[in-house]
Amino acid sequence: MRTITLGRTGIQVPQNGFGVLPLQRVGTQEAVAILRRAYEGGMRYFDTARAYSDSEEKIGLAFAGGLREKLYIASKTMGRTPEDFWKDLETSLGKLQTDYIDVYQFHCAEQVYRPGDGTGMYECMEEAKRQGKIRHIGITFHKIGLALEAAKTDLYATIQFPFSYLAGEKEEELVRLCRENNVGFVCMKGLAGGLINNS
Repeated sequence: MRTITLGRTGIQVPQNGFGVLPLQRVGTQEAVAILRRAYEGGMRYFDTARAYSDSEEKIGLAFAGGLREKLYIASKTMGRTPEDFWKDLETSLGKLQTDYIDVYQFHCAEQVYRPGDGTGMYECMEEAKRQGKIRHIGITFHKIGLALEAAKTDLYATIQFPFSYLAGEKEEELVRLCRENNVGFVCMKGLAGGLINNS
């Protein structure tokens, strides 16, 4: 796999990351075996979320005891208030068995959070970063207009958005904007949520 640098995070990893959402469907022992096999096969970027039921716990079990420092973990919060943000972050850190998350993202955001917007959400990210609990601030979207808006700011180190061979001009514009602004673009749903069934 080709090695890439994830925007201005400086994170250098193989181009293919591991989206952990499907591991909700298998038992703990099988999930741990899959995660370790992925690591042995060269994957170093593992993306999960507080909303993915027990996936964070499975990552924590798979990579505790020395492997944590050799890979990168991204997680997400669907919290929409500062109180929910901190609750999610502390829960994620505990389940992942780690002191920090490499890329912490607003999950499926319905707005582009900014400092001073009245929500206090971006300020939570900044404070968590100051405390060393997260290293980089990211955001994920399913609405292209919001993703394009975020890519034009300097607020987010990464943007995660669906992108596949079915993507159109707007999605391609998003990738270009991210590249121009040194924002790490993280593709999700590379098989178009199952519409591409012969990869």
